[in-house]
Amino acid sequence: MSVRTFTLFAAVAVLAIVASAQRGRMPPIALAPGATDLNATLTAVPGIKVGHHTLTERPTGCTAILAEAGVTAGFDVRGSAPATAETDLLKPINLVQQVFAISLSGGSAFGLDARSGIMRYLDEKNIGFKAFGNINVPIVPAASLIDLNVGGNSKIRPTAECGYEAAKAATTGPVAEGNVGAGAGATIGKIGGRGRAMKAGIGSAAIQMPDGLIVAALVAVNAAGDVIDPATGKVVAGTRTADGKRLADARVLMTTGATLQQPRPGENTTLGVVATNATLTKTQATKVAEMAHDGFARAIYPSHTMGDGDTIFALATGGRAGDADVTRIGALASTVIAQAIVRAATQAKSIPDYPAIRDLR
Repeated sequence: MSVRTFTLFAAVAVLAIVASAQRGRMPPIALAPGATDLNATLTAVPGIKVGHHTLTERPTGCTAILAEAGVTAGFDVRGSAPATAETDLLKPINLVQQVFAISLSGGSAFGLDARSGIMRYLDEKNIGFKAFGNINVPIVPAASLIDLNVGGNSKIRPTAECGYEAAKAATTGPVAEGNVGAGAGATIGKIGGRGRAMKAGIGSAAIQMPDGLIVAALVAVNAAGDVIDPATGKVVAGTRTADGKRLADARVLMTTGATLQQPRPGENTTLGVVATNATLTKTQATKVAEMAHDGFARAIYPSHTMGDGDTIFALATGGRAGDADVTRIGALASTVIAQAIVRAATQAKSIPDYPAIRDLR
């Protein structure tokens, strides 16, 4: 490909980004001429599979992100009320260098049980860290959001069986979005009180650059605040007006002295997973996770509150060799995180007491 052709190709790709962002979707870009791959979700990164299992008894469930060949991982928690497991081992100073799955779930701390089911699924396939040379231990960090107050009986929550079923359902196809898996009971806009909240769920987005770099994200959005579209600056969904018919805009409420409900610890959380085909160290993956949180700040207002447990995992498959530009990857990660958050709101469907934006218009 000549320099002139490449430059023109890149320019067209940039225009595609802008147009697609205005439509609330960040597609894969700069695909090779004639390519037909339109997967703009987390599984656009080769080696990543995603599966959901959604309980029928009430809105809750779990999501399994599988990386069966092993991936380098980092994480960053910015919320003040997280529910997590196996995150200490992701610190760069610690021994384990690869993880084989990430578990996201509803059910608050109870939902962390889902990771045991994902571990069982991987163990049946002999996938994991080899202790003492031949003892298989699947490494599966996990994070949960609280949805126990949504849809009735709080005793109904994700279990190990939920995680196992989600892992069995995992594929490389485009990720299902909306009211599925860990996002089944996710809600937003609760700073005006639960009676003015709305439905969100799972969202996903991906970017493929002309040089082959892929950065993708998946989120489960259960924020106290509103979802904002960074491309327009407009509220997508969140706190409603007192009559429940319009969007109140948390930014206006915050700056006009309106009476708001303080985000209560353990009642909100947005969970995210970023994946790239780049080759990263644990330290670099941790930095990418940190930078990806900028996407939360752009697309959720307010974000990282005292009542949120906001957590992002970053995964690097190493499929693209060579030195990685961590600044570039982190910046793209924040972009796809923000786009995925918008998707989590626009793809959600209404449930009793929590309308989705598609039904409010």
